[in-house]
Amino acid sequence: MKLLRHGPAGAEKPAILDAEGKIRDLSGMLSDLGGEALSDASLDRLRQTDLSTLPVVDPQRIGACVVRPGKFICVGLNYADHAKETGKAPPEEPILFMKATNAVVGPNDDVEIPRGSLKTDWEVELGVVIGTRAKYVAESQALNHVAGYCVVNDVSERAFQSERGGQWTKGKSHDTFGPIGPWLVTRDEVADPQNLSLWLDVDGVRRQTGNTNTMIFGVAHLVSYISQFMTLEPGDIIATGTPPGVGMGIKPEPVFLRAGQVMTLGIEGLGEQKQTTVEARA
Repeated sequence: MKLLRHGPAGAEKPAILDAEGKIRDLSGMLSDLGGEALSDASLDRLRQTDLSTLPVVDPQRIGACVVRPGKFICVGLNYADHAKETGKAPPEEPILFMKATNAVVGPNDDVEIPRGSLKTDWEVELGVVIGTRAKYVAESQALNHVAGYCVVNDVSERAFQSERGGQWTKGKSHDTFGPIGPWLVTRDEVADPQNLSLWLDVDGVRRQTGNTNTMIFGVAHLVSYISQFMTLEPGDIIATGTPPGVGMGIKPEPVFLRAGQVMTLGIEGLGEQKQTTVEARA
């Protein structure tokens, strides 16, 4: 299933994309897409629903595919070729950091360039959405705790991230730095999360091309690993790292985003995003 949320920011309603590409409203069945609505039992009820009985909607806006995630966990340097372009050695264990959830926006919403920013960058990533509580989970059972997958743009301000002291969070958490969606694609429709093509363009120029088969740590390992340190709750998002081609890695000179540019990105089977960059709003 391809689940989504539609409507004005802060007033989105849940919906589903049917086999004919029509968006059908789910607000009569679910209050929203988050928490227990992402459990296996809840998703099974949706699978048994005759979608033709649900009203068709023509949304003006697609929102983030999950409502108010409790945690937005990111994995750094999880592609060896991306680590190389940043001048860092591939990690021996997953590098974890948090992105503040105020960064979450819809897949086609504007992305703000922060005040004082000189190094805002792009990162297409596979997002993993947790559906069932996970604590001390074995790797062999980890994918059973996944509700589905989505496209994430882990927008980053590199100077804030690496040149302002402390950890990475301050460079990852500006408002709009976490577009997710358009869809939450349930795990039964993703045969192998370790074989998905990813891409990202800026102003029509291909910047990133990759495949999840080159991850250092795969999805099952990440879910299991993270669950040893914190309990993963339904609706939590894990952004699993980015392939090479980020702005900071471009030679001979890095290239960064400025207001008025357009990012388009996507992942095989999970849909596409499109964002315009704008100056930060108060």
